[in-house]
Amino acid sequence: MYYDDSFLQEFTAHVVRCEPTAFTVSGVVTQAWGVVLDQTAFYPTSGGQPNDLGKLGELNVLDVQDENDEVLHILDGEICGGTLKGCVNWPRRFDHMQQHTGQHLLSAMFQERFGLPTVSFHLGAEMCSIDLRGPQPTDEILEGAERAANRIVFEDRAVTVRYETQAQLAALRVRKEVERAGILRAIEIEATDLQPCGGTHVNRTGQIGAVLVRRCTKIRQDWRVEFVCGERARSRARHDFVLVQRAAENLGCASEELPSATARALQERDSNYKNGRLLSQRLAAAEARLAVESTPVDEGNGLRVVARLVEGVQPEFMGAFAAELAKKDGSVALLARPESGELFFSQHPGVGRDMAELLKRVLEKAGGKGGGTRDAARGKLADARKAGEAITRAVGLLKA
Repeated sequence: MYYDDSFLQEFTAHVVRCEPTAFTVSGVVTQAWGVVLDQTAFYPTSGGQPNDLGKLGELNVLDVQDENDEVLHILDGEICGGTLKGCVNWPRRFDHMQQHTGQHLLSAMFQERFGLPTVSFHLGAEMCSIDLRGPQPTDEILEGAERAANRIVFEDRAVTVRYETQAQLAALRVRKEVERAGILRAIEIEATDLQPCGGTHVNRTGQIGAVLVRRCTKIRQDWRVEFVCGERARSRARHDFVLVQRAAENLGCASEELPSATARALQERDSNYKNGRLLSQRLAAAEARLAVESTPVDEGNGLRVVARLVEGVQPEFMGAFAAELAKKDGSVALLARPESGELFFSQHPGVGRDMAELLKRVLEKAGGKGGGTRDAARGKLADARKAGEAITRAVGLLKA
């Protein structure tokens, strides 16, 4: 019934059969029932367009599938037979109609004006996309196709359904031919586009509301163009405006000054990061000198072992601190960040121990993951509260 009247919201039908079936929701398989009717207004997932939802009698329609030339309705309960009333979830249906007709219109503009044919279409829950084949669409091409599509939306041209053979459609200069025998259903946008399609569509281009082209990305050999139509376009444009306003307020500038203000902020961030890293290196070197001076050499093994829990610093400082300690002959650094449970082991190459093996043995007892080389290893405890215990064990193993 949706082939002839996409605006049909309620209908009556007779149950042909009802059988138990499995239905998967978020990876969980649940019990459901598959129902076939003698006629239906529920659109099944097909051609890039998702299925309709709604009710059959008092039961919820969970999914609609095109199966062996039949439309299978997946319900959350059993129907014993007879005649019942169907009701299509209209906001969802109309949204899909806006997106799908908008896609036909947008694809026609890309092909007619810029020679970029559409090779696939996807209607998502939040965003729609078409894959274009050819050279990369520039910003001017994206805006040009959007502007041309919206001009036709504002002209409120008729959108009609035609039933023709493949030869008849070819003679009418269909945008994209399909290899299928028999009578084909096609959607015609007045003086704009003719395309074989089994989906649901609006009756006039004005009902699309608006076409808003989003980003364009490379997908294998094609270019994926994201877009939204109708209420989605209004909602997304409003969302974008709010984000721009908030970003401008955070940077203390007008919205039109946002690009230059963002560039300045990024430049300042990069400069501060470099300065901070340099200062961290210098601080690590100074702290390492103090640690070496205050740590005596163990007369038993001749090693200077700096074993510490270091609080309130970043991992970058810990790595630099451990490396600086390992520059001194006979020194070993066994460090931990108690906030995160991160471990940093390093040694002067002349020490001759194996830091990766030492870390492995510590983690076998305390639990966690990590690895490294003979002279430097890094890991993380499964339980950060065991940081002190891990350092104590490392010291004991090193002495043994």
